[in-house]
Amino acid sequence: MAPTHVLRCCQRGLAWIPVIFIALVVCWSYYAFVVELCVFTIRNIGEQVIYLIFFHLSFVMFVWSYWKTIFTKPANPSKEFCLPKAEKERYEREERPESQQEILWRVASNLPLYTRTGAGAIRYCDRCQVIKPDRCHHCSACDMCVLKMDHHCPWVNNCVGFSNYKFFILFLAYSLVYCLFIAATVLQYFIKFWTNELNDTGRPQAKFHVLFLFFVAAMFCISILSLFSYHLWLVGKNRSTIEAFRAPVFRTGSDKNGFSLGFRKNIAQVFGDQKKYWLLPVFTSQGDGLTFPTRLVNADAEQATVTLHPDANKCMQDVSVSPLSESHNRLLSSEQHANNTENHLADNPLKSAASETITVSMESES
Repeated sequence: MAPTHVLRCCQRGLAWIPVIFIALVVCWSYYAFVVELCVFTIRNIGEQVIYLIFFHLSFVMFVWSYWKTIFTKPANPSKEFCLPKAEKERYEREERPESQQEILWRVASNLPLYTRTGAGAIRYCDRCQVIKPDRCHHCSACDMCVLKMDHHCPWVNNCVGFSNYKFFILFLAYSLVYCLFIAATVLQYFIKFWTNELNDTGRPQAKFHVLFLFFVAAMFCISILSLFSYHLWLVGKNRSTIEAFRAPVFRTGSDKNGFSLGFRKNIAQVFGDQKKYWLLPVFTSQGDGLTFPTRLVNADAEQATVTLHPDANKCMQDVSVSPLSESHNRLLSSEQHANNTENHLADNPLKSAASETITVSMESES
């Protein structure tokens, strides 16, 4: 036990090396730009003031969003997704997977679950001993289940998920702005130093700092731009990195657009409804991370979605969900209960008619 604990502590310590490296690069870039460039190299006072104002604005927003991404704790499943004590003991005694799945289905009938495993089973984490909510995955690095997990990022030493995905997007955005601003403002002095047109600064080391600052800023610009563009595409499609590589599985099968609500609503899912907070690293994402609005049919995101309003008495009463998630998920909630009990489908003609309505409407669109 002791060697394992020591090894775990060493791993956690080594995981901070990429973060420390980024922190050192940022501190050096601050010194190189403010001291070596603005104070000792640039002679024009007006140019110095303008550069320093815009530099510090981008620097503060970059550090703020980076800090929030690192130190925001990943959100975990709530207690209602844990097996009750009696069911947990029964689950651990069972050796047959079929019997274990029966227990999970019985517990999951009271939970807002709409995704399954590739084999159609309930998604259960044996490590954390919880039923996984939709879009939740287990992170082996953090050793926990993370709500709406996107990926584990070594550069922030944290899991990027529901609680900090907006902060991660802003971190990429402001780091790109920071690097672009440095590269653009340093370029003319980089050329002057390179062509020996500027050698009267009185500080030989200034040339090294300015030249190296441009190379580092340009290099980070290229790498961050590709990553930032990719995640903007994911936000527009309302997908996580995991879902981009492996489509979520619903009752009717896998659907890469299962959580896509249209471009504007997809943006609001991450950044919220109030646009004045979009550029600030404060939490404004919609929902609770446990339930998410879903598409009712398998269709492209650009096509119109079909919205049905079944009897409200058929909705689940025991689980509290956000109003937006409840309004979009009622049909799938009823359909999941129908799959669990055979008699429910026979006694629910309204849902059968609703399903036929969906089929006819989609055929007419095609």
